Amino acid sequence: MKRLILIRHAKSSWSSGASGDKSRPLNARGHMAARKVGAWLKAEGYQPDQVLSSSATRCMQTWEGLSETLGSEIPADFQDSLYLADPETMLQSLQAATGDTVLMLGHMPGIGEFARDLRRDPPPAHEAFQKYPTGAVTVLEFKADSWADAQMGTCKFVNYISPRSLS
Repeated sequence: MKRLILIRHAKSSWSSGASGDKSRPLNARGHMAARKVGAWLKAEGYQPDQVLSSSATRCMQTWEGLSETLGSEIPADFQDSLYLADPETMLQSLQAATGDTVLMLGHMPGIGEFARDLRRDPPPAHEAFQKYPTGAVTVLEFKADSWADAQMGTCKFVNYISPRSLS
């Protein structure tokens, strides 16, 4: 069995003076949320052995916060192809993964669509799941020996949280 942890980057700063969208950093709330989510992942036993992430600054900083409280020293694979990726591009990246528990960091609308499209069961009753706010996490499981076998509509929902629900 394979486990996938999908996370939208934490809250970013629109007033940072960044030279472009890709270089936009997290704001103070985003840094705090990333650490909160990392602590939650650790408490729930969701320890990734591979990290695939957009190469955007806000995703890199989200992983820094997550890994700090998660206690993970796994280097993330920051991919330009995951910056504002659609679900099909995210699936292609996932199908090349080698870990048993993969954490993927991305952006809206792709990450939310990907979380919904992968599932074979109905979405959770969480209203926030449809909006997929910053820092949101979905945990899914696949009955597969290899990520190459992962397809849309084939995984089982395990858990969903947003930083606001951890307050």
